[in-house]
Amino acid sequence: MKKIITAIFIITLMLGLTACQGKSDKITVVLDWTPNTNHTGMYVALEKGYYKELGLDVEIIQPPEDGAMSLVASQKAQFGVSVQEGIAAALSADNPLEVTAIASIVDHNTSGLISPKEKNIVTPKDLMGKKYATWDMPIEKAVLKDIVTKDGGDFSKVELIPSTVTNVLAAIKSDIDAVWIFYGWDGIAAEINNIPVNYIPFKDINPVFDFYTPVLVSSDDYISENPETVKKFLEATQKGYEYAISEPISSADILLKYAPEIDKELAYKSQEYLSAEYKAEKPRWGTFDENRWTGFFNWLYENKLITKDLQSKGFTNDYLPQ
Repeated sequence: MKKIITAIFIITLMLGLTACQGKSDKITVVLDWTPNTNHTGMYVALEKGYYKELGLDVEIIQPPEDGAMSLVASQKAQFGVSVQEGIAAALSADNPLEVTAIASIVDHNTSGLISPKEKNIVTPKDLMGKKYATWDMPIEKAVLKDIVTKDGGDFSKVELIPSTVTNVLAAIKSDIDAVWIFYGWDGIAAEINNIPVNYIPFKDINPVFDFYTPVLVSSDDYISENPETVKKFLEATQKGYEYAISEPISSADILLKYAPEIDKELAYKSQEYLSAEYKAEKPRWGTFDENRWTGFFNWLYENKLITKDLQSKGFTNDYLPQ
């Protein structure tokens, strides 16, 4: 009888341990846009089982109309993709969203102005007398005013055309002269389609515009309550991006598996470009430079684009693998 009871106890203990070992933390990641090469490292981590190996059951979803930030702040999603200016807006709002950037997805700002080559927009002041498609956002217009003015131009002479551009190539073939793009997607698309363009990177005009976009974010409450899960998520995600850095072609194949609607040539060419940009010259993916982060927040505050002096708030390197 004693042997039977002992055997039952051992079996029960083993079943309990198996159940514990099999339990995974359910994680939802909400993107900032439709799936694209900014997100490849997460799809790699999903496909290669990097998340699963660390006990994470990860689902990647597309954002609602109001973006990822509100879902993350309310913990309806544990992680999300956003941008540094979005964090600034969240933290400086009358009712702040307590969110923090936990990793930089792309190390340098790869955005800038694209224009058809025949428009001769070679430097920012060449925008004078030209038509720029604007989202009519305060930060966007302030960045443009800054670069045009610093180049010796008169921003009041730039014709701002309110437009929600969803097809950049179609826009610059119309009566629009210039559009704000991210080169890793729309710039590469112009190359593929053999459209001669001029491109002006913002960070090359004013170093303060080398801000972080995109970034991974989480809510302050989730981070403080689940620090080990945050570390595991970033460990697996970093591994995914490091793979994408060294293996751009197979990484693009993985992205296309999860997002087959993406044009294949664009996926491969964009991945080749971004794989060199994820961590650029730094030794490991995901880290933030405090001076660059703070410099952009200071610029926003000095230009009255945010109402609070945030300084170095809103980001952390503490949960990335050391």
